[in-house]
Amino acid sequence: MTQAAMPASGQKGEQDAEAALTLARTEVRDLQRTVSALREALEAAHAEARAAVTQAESAAAGEIAQLKATAVALREELEARRIERETALQKAHADSAQEMAQLKATAAALREELEQSAAQARVAVTRAHTAAQGEIGQLRNTAASLREALERAAAEGEAAVQRAARELSAENAQLRDTVKALRDQLEAAGRRPARS
Repeated sequence: MTQAAMPASGQKGEQDAEAALTLARTEVRDLQRTVSALREALEAAHAEARAAVTQAESAAAGEIAQLKATAVALREELEARRIERETALQKAHADSAQEMAQLKATAAALREELEQSAAQARVAVTRAHTAAQGEIGQLRNTAASLREALERAAAEGEAAVQRAARELSAENAQLRDTVKALRDQLEAAGRRPARS
């Protein structure tokens, strides 16, 4: 019984080994498929990563190019504004210098006109003073002449009055003498006897 049972157990062991081998092979195939799937997934991940890196690099390159263009544009705008500011400052300086020159010329012209007006005023005052002095001298001479004429007229009038008074006194004396002579003649005629 023991010898008969041994071949059966050996056969069963072979079957178990084959089953284990089949299982192992199945597991190996599964592992191979898993490894293949993992490899494909890894390659896909690597491809996605490379694509992401490429996309990121492209996006970064685009952004860098845009930033460079923006920087260039800003630099150009800054330069243009600097040139515009310098031009405005130069124009402001030129306008200020021109205005100052005009104001200086206007001030010089006004000063010259003021000096001319002052000189003309001095000349006019001198002429007026000279004319007034001449007129005052003429009036003084006229007053002196009139005073002399008045004094002569007064003297002549007094002489005429005295002369008229003397003439009147002489005429009165003559009239008194005449009246006396006539009275004497009348008295003498009254004393004569009447003739028959």
